[in-house]
This record gives sequence, C-alpha cells and structure tokens, in this order.
Amino acid sequence: MDEYLKTNQETWDTWTRYHLGSKFYDIEGFKAGGGTLDPIVLAGPGDVTGKSLLHLQCHFGLDTLKWARRGAIVTGINFSEEGIKAARALAAEVGIPANFIQCDLYDLPQHLTGQFDVVFTSHGVLSWLPDLERWAQVIAHFLKPGGIFYIVEAHPVALLFDENREDREFRLLYPYFQGTEPLCIEENGCYAVPDAPIRSVTYAWIHPLAEIIGSLLRAGLRITAFEEYPFVAWAVFPWLERGPERYWQLPDGRKSIPLMFSLKATKDDPTMS
Repeated sequence: MDEYLKTNQETWDTWTRYHLGSKFYDIEGFKAGGGTLDPIVLAGPGDVTGKSLLHLQCHFGLDTLKWARRGAIVTGINFSEEGIKAARALAAEVGIPANFIQCDLYDLPQHLTGQFDVVFTSHGVLSWLPDLERWAQVIAHFLKPGGIFYIVEAHPVALLFDENREDREFRLLYPYFQGTEPLCIEENGCYAVPDAPIRSVTYAWIHPLAEIIGSLLRAGLRITAFEEYPFVAWAVFPWLERGPERYWQLPDGRKSIPLMFSLKATKDDPTMS
C-alpha cells in the first residue's frame, strides 16, 4: 500500500471511532430495527433475497447489514481495521449473519474466493481510489456471469467546486482532469462529526465519467443503465437543502448541475450467447 492510501487508512481508523456514535449514522436506530437504504440504492439490484452480495468499501458495515436485512447473503470489505472490527461487532450484536474482510480493495482477490450475484458500492467511495482500471478488474473478477454491478455515487462535476464559499457561488476549485496526483485535503473534524477534536489529512482523486464508464467497459462489463440526478445523498455543499427521500438538493430546487449518478452493469454469461 502506498503512502497516500496508508494515510487515508489511518484517517478512516480515526474517523470510525467518532462515526460509531454519530447522529449521521444513527446506529442505535438501526439496532432498534429502523433505517433503510435510500430508494435509488434499492432500485438497482432489485430483490436480493437469497442472493450473494459483495459490498465494496463498506466502512463499518451498516449498509451491508441493511442489505442482509433484505435477504441478501452479504460480504463487506474495507481497508480500515477499525471499520471492519466495528462491522463484525455490530453484526454479532444485532444477530445478522455477515462476512467482513479487512484488506485493501486492490488486494481482495488474495483474500476472498468465489463470485457474487451482486457487487455493490455507493456514496463517497471513488475518490479514495487512485486506479479505476484495477477497481473495475476486481469487480469483474468477483461478479458472476449474469450478475449485477451497481454503484450510486456523487457526480464528479459536483466535486469540482469550492464548497466553503459563503456567497454560495459555483467557483471551480479542482480540475476535472486531475491526472494521477491526488488532492491533499486538510480539515478539522470529519464529515459525520464536524466538531470532532481531530485534524484530518486525506488524499483524494476525482475521476471523470469517461474514466468510470471506460474502466468498467474495458474490464468486460456491459453497462445496462446510467442516470444523473440533481440531488445527492449527503450535503456535498454545506448550503444544500434537505429534499424528498432524504436527499440533498440546491436551494429552491434548482437543477443547475448534476450532483449524483447511478450506474448498473452486468457480466454477460457466455453460455447464453
């Protein structure tokens, strides 16, 4: 693991300790039987009852266990040791069968065997990955022929602007075609607990849509659906307003820029040709 990813891993270990008790994630509500996946996430894979589901970059497994509650046979992976430790503890406490693996995503074929009906990832995942070609190859490796890969993620266009402007104007801060060098982001607190007494340093990569889509195509997947939305699952700008279905949108319902996208792909079954 290179130094950028190692720094990110250490940061996520620290963040996890604060996330577990945050209102943002509301673990107590989940333990009490509440909490569900958002409608766009749910719509992609459809009915997962009895299906095997691999959740990439699962953090501390909360959404993984929500899929399990819907009948999926789940495996979650994440590079944070603290995240996976918390995921296993939460699964045991609520009595939900789940398999959790702690490893770097790119190393997953060395830690897991088999293929899955669904490979899933969502909400704030791609910017932590320096290489989408290898990401897509991992997805193709673990996806069964005829299976579904599904991602819901912040739109790369939404990540280009200065989120701290008080005048709420869209001013470019980051390049769309970033290249291989990551952005270094320093901030106080963390997204789920802004007043946490920590100073965070992370490295991030903005991936254009062509890179996201192209990497999946080059890995042999066939894209069956792609959508863009004028809302997003979390406040990528602090001045977004809460809209329907828990999503965040621009003030007054404006639809100036895309804030989120979803993509569904499959791996063709050669026996069906």
